Amino acid sequence: MPGFVHLHVHTQYSLLDGAIRLDPLIQKAVGFGMDAVAITDHGTMFGTIEFSEKCQKAGLRPIIGMEAYVAPRTLADRTAQDNKELRHLILLAETDEGYRNLCKLASIAQLQGFYYKPRIDKAVLQAHHEGLIAFSACLHGEIPRLILSGNLKAAEDAARWYLALFGEERFYLEVQHNGIPEQTTVNEALFDIADRLSIPLVATNDCHYLEARDVKAHDVLLCIQTGKTIHDSERMKFRTDQLYFKSPEEMTAFFGHRPHTIENTAKIAARCQVDLGFKGYHFPRYNPPGEERSAEEIFEEQVRSGFEDKWRIILQKNPDAERSRYLERLDYEIRVIQEMGFSGYFLIVSDFIRYAKTNGIPVGPGRGSAAGSLVAYCLSITDLDPLVHGLLFERFLNPARKSMPDIDVDFCINGRESVYKYVVDRYGGGEYVSQIITFGKLMTRAVIRDVGRALGIPLKEVDAIAKMVPEVLNISLENALKQEPRLAEMAQSKPEIGELIDICKVLEGLPRHASTHAAGVVIS
Repeated sequence: MPGFVHLHVHTQYSLLDGAIRLDPLIQKAVGFGMDAVAITDHGTMFGTIEFSEKCQKAGLRPIIGMEAYVAPRTLADRTAQDNKELRHLILLAETDEGYRNLCKLASIAQLQGFYYKPRIDKAVLQAHHEGLIAFSACLHGEIPRLILSGNLKAAEDAARWYLALFGEERFYLEVQHNGIPEQTTVNEALFDIADRLSIPLVATNDCHYLEARDVKAHDVLLCIQTGKTIHDSERMKFRTDQLYFKSPEEMTAFFGHRPHTIENTAKIAARCQVDLGFKGYHFPRYNPPGEERSAEEIFEEQVRSGFEDKWRIILQKNPDAERSRYLERLDYEIRVIQEMGFSGYFLIVSDFIRYAKTNGIPVGPGRGSAAGSLVAYCLSITDLDPLVHGLLFERFLNPARKSMPDIDVDFCINGRESVYKYVVDRYGGGEYVSQIITFGKLMTRAVIRDVGRALGIPLKEVDAIAKMVPEVLNISLENALKQEPRLAEMAQSKPEIGELIDICKVLEGLPRHASTHAAGVVIS
């Protein structure tokens, strides 16, 4: 019988909801003998690339997915009731087209559908469902919600709608065993619907934390998310301690009477074959309006023209400079850059630097290994003559080891926004140019304060504990306990502080919120 594969997993990128770190998750999956594992974070694909790379290094097949929030009506409807009736839906990318559609759905959810949560609606789903496999999700899914409301006819109609949209073997009714009484009711109804409508079933566990013992830490994480304490009676709380990354044996024991629910997990995982294109480079095209020449031709022409301009400056500083030495170096660099396929990259970087300089925006003279390139100097990307300073081109680009060129560019803060706007306008608008994301994390002092607040420990006491952490950059809690004996002693002598520290160890370093990176920009 095919083994079980977890296909409903919330990682650290289900912000302040998932407490599963990627490295321990992958280690656990490998330890269980699984050949694949999924990532299905709430409404986002933040962790997709990191997850995929780490899975592949570990010999696991990454299953790329998302637990989408589906609006009960349309994206235009934004009332308290619409938010209250938000439905969940698991979506997995089966093909490359499915992955592209999943990206579109995640983007639409954030940019057009955001209302408390990143949402899609059924119209959006109809437009971008190809290549995706869907599950009916947890108790917050549309079909389970209708079952629990007693409207079995509507639940069956909803199942028929999803089946008609996704097709046979691409829509599954999702069953779980999590100790919640309502889940048993839902499972029985789903078994009945599956039998009558011939819809396949799949078993999942809606994993939110890695180990069973992490349930208290996860409860505290939810308190941090909602600004509550564990003592608040009216707060968001999971009514089970079963949402951990269970072993195949545990899952098989729960669903032994319906073995196909287990078998289907492996069959689905085997069908999910997505190539994220890690083996090649994907550069934006450099196509000036009305220009018919190739990027390689434009590149070489601009470099050689730029060299003639720089040569006059070089001779002014050093009348004895050997032109043949410079031309030999220039020919070599041009050949390497063109053979590596980086001509367009240099032209684009040169273009927005030229814009900045033309518009009086200060630009740094050159930093890092790019200062070793004569081509960069000729294109005015840098202002440093590498031959004068004895700088090696191979430190920047080595023909023996193909890797991305890394050009560090510094713009003055007064004018940087103008450069960004130029790049957006010049290279396709917001559909093709974007600032990148960054994550604030629960670092050592911050996690102590957040967890302490959630546990209801007096603020003054929590603040005193946080201030015991040594003033060392990026110090971990583990190292803080070693370096500060008072902290370790307090954790041992006071049970409530010991619990605080234990929970902090589980949550430390998890992403707390997403924001816009101060400098990173992607041109696609």
